[in-house]
Amino acid sequence: MAISRKLQQQMAEGGWIRKMFEEGIALKKKFGESNVFDLSLGNPVMEPPEEFHQELSRWVNNPRAGMHRYMPNAGYPETRAAVAKHLSSVTKIPFTQNEIVMTCGAAGGINVALKTIVEAGDEIIILAPYFVEYIYYIDNAQALPRIIPTDNQFAPDLKILEENVTSKTRAVLVNSPNNPTGAVYGHHILKGIGELLSRKEVEYGREIFLISDEVYRRLVYDGVECPYVFQYHPRTIVTTSYSKDLALPGERIGYIAVNPLYEGRDELINGLVFCNRVLGFVNAPALMQHAVRSLQDASVDIYEYARKRGLLYNSLVEMGYSMVKPMGAFYMFPRSPIADDADFVKELQKYNVLVVPGKGFGAPGYFRISYCVEDRVISGSLPGFRSAAKEFGLC
Repeated sequence: MAISRKLQQQMAEGGWIRKMFEEGIALKKKFGESNVFDLSLGNPVMEPPEEFHQELSRWVNNPRAGMHRYMPNAGYPETRAAVAKHLSSVTKIPFTQNEIVMTCGAAGGINVALKTIVEAGDEIIILAPYFVEYIYYIDNAQALPRIIPTDNQFAPDLKILEENVTSKTRAVLVNSPNNPTGAVYGHHILKGIGELLSRKEVEYGREIFLISDEVYRRLVYDGVECPYVFQYHPRTIVTTSYSKDLALPGERIGYIAVNPLYEGRDELINGLVFCNRVLGFVNAPALMQHAVRSLQDASVDIYEYARKRGLLYNSLVEMGYSMVKPMGAFYMFPRSPIADDADFVKELQKYNVLVVPGKGFGAPGYFRISYCVEDRVISGSLPGFRSAAKEFGLC
């Protein structure tokens, strides 16, 4: 046997997105790419903003000696300082480069953070629906996931959350704007989480961290505010990347920001830097650190995502699908018309429409749609969604 039994089980349980990707390849070979409407992947087709191309060209066409060599494992001081300056401006909290670690994307950042703070057997609370790979990141750190449900708007239920914080809890991992639901956690929710964690720290006599995955932070709509979490809890670690706001998912560039108000920040940062190295990341990509340094305020056109959201959401609601309108990210999470969401996803494939069953995100009975695709994919999928809606009595 080439791989462990544990890995075999994980691959079988957590491979829904990959499975849909492979189904898409097969359908495209059979029917032609233009006749298959793949809404399964969060792989944005939008191109990076012009400022990125200009900055990248500047570095490539005018190389500096040593620009591709190793740097401190935390990243270039100049890039970390640029990130800190931006965070200081938007949060009104005095960040310095010493609270920033450049990482191989947000996924790398979460793995580094968990490796740094976790003892074997600790519990990490995650909220369902959740990004499925959180489970494996937690396992990588020899911790255990404690999964709790959200309410009917996909927001944390503070009472249930408090009941599930135990003497084994080391961190609560939140994701807002959320993948897969598009939910955004507001001031009241984050304040409540911070207050209950502070109470539980006193009760159990241990530090409990709030880890916030903010990769979709800038993708918010309708004037919704996405508060920064630093003000709500001193032991806060933010992980993010430039994958979505600069449309650079393949470049694997992001950072960790540690709350400057945390008294143990220096020790924590030293641990993060060490784990960035020993996990094999070593450092974030050098060229991308140079390229994004001056782009802290740049972003793709958010209104373009809002337009795509409107096109798809309005059409599906008119057909009879039930869902919470997403306020951020580029996903929708409608309720499946039948109990078995995987069966419904198979039915949609009859119309060459690809989505991901909700059970892949810890929320059976729903399915995820990604609308970071070309307009032709959205419009081409609508007849299939309508046919499925008629088949199951929605319209």
